Amino acid sequence: MHLLYCDESNLESRRGDFLLYAGVAIQQERAPALSAHIDQIRAEAGIQPTFNLKFNPAPPGMSHADFIGVKQAILASMVKHDVGLLAYAVLHDVARDPDEARRSGINTVLFHFDCLLNRYGEGPGIVLIDRFNDAGNIIDHHLVSKFSEGGTFPNSNGPHRLRNILGVHYSAIGQSHFASLVDIAVGSLRFAINAHCRQEANKLASANNILQLLRPLLIRDNDGRVSELGFMFSPKTVNFPPYRAKYVGLKQFLAAAGIETAQNV
Repeated sequence: MHLLYCDESNLESRRGDFLLYAGVAIQQERAPALSAHIDQIRAEAGIQPTFNLKFNPAPPGMSHADFIGVKQAILASMVKHDVGLLAYAVLHDVARDPDEARRSGINTVLFHFDCLLNRYGEGPGIVLIDRFNDAGNIIDHHLVSKFSEGGTFPNSNGPHRLRNILGVHYSAIGQSHFASLVDIAVGSLRFAINAHCRQEANKLASANNILQLLRPLLIRDNDGRVSELGFMFSPKTVNFPPYRAKYVGLKQFLAAAGIETAQNV
C-alpha cells in the first residue's frame, strides 16, 4: 500500500509563472517511521505540536535561517524514507484558468501514481488531496469521476480506469505530518522554479540548493533521467515560440541542477 498526499502551488495566475501540482508517494511500511521522524524534527526545533508546519510562514519566534534548516531536515527525511515526488507543471499563459489547470494537474498526477503502482507491482494506493474550494465546487465531482471513471486525456479512447487506486479523499494541513511534507516539497519546488522564471539572480544559489535536496525524490527511468511520471510539462506540445522558450528554459534549468527530465518539449 502507498499513500499519495497532493497539493498545488503558484495557483495565482501570473504571466511567465508555472502552476505546479505535485504528490508525495509514501510506502505504508515506512509511514510510521517517517511520521515519528517528523515529530522528532519538530520537537528538536521547538515547534509547538499545534503549529501547522508549511513551507511558509515560520513558527513564531523562529529565525529565517533556523526555519530553512527545519525544511531542509524535512526534505532529507523524505529522502531517507524513500518518498517519491510526482510533479506537474503548466505555464499560466497557456492554462485557461487556474482552477481548470489544477484539475488537470490532479488528473495527471493520479494517473501517474496509478502507472507507478502498476510499473513496480507495489500494490494499491490511496490518494489524499489538500482540501480547497474552487469556482462552482467542481472539484467534488472531479474527484468522484477520477475514482469511478478514471483519468482522461486528449486523443484517448475514453477514461483510463485507475485500478490501483482504492480511494481519493480530502486532507488538510495539521491532520497528519504528511500534509506538511507535500506542502514543503511543492513550496520548495515553486521557490526554485520561480527564481529561474522571474530571473531573481539573488535567489538562484538557494534555488540550486533546494533542487539538490529534491533531486533524489523524483521518479527516474532506467537511464537515470527523471521519468514523465516524476515530472511532466503540460501541454506536451507548445508551438507559440515565446511560450515554448519558457518550457525549454525550465527544462534546461532543471537539467543544470541534475534533474534531466525525460519528456521532450
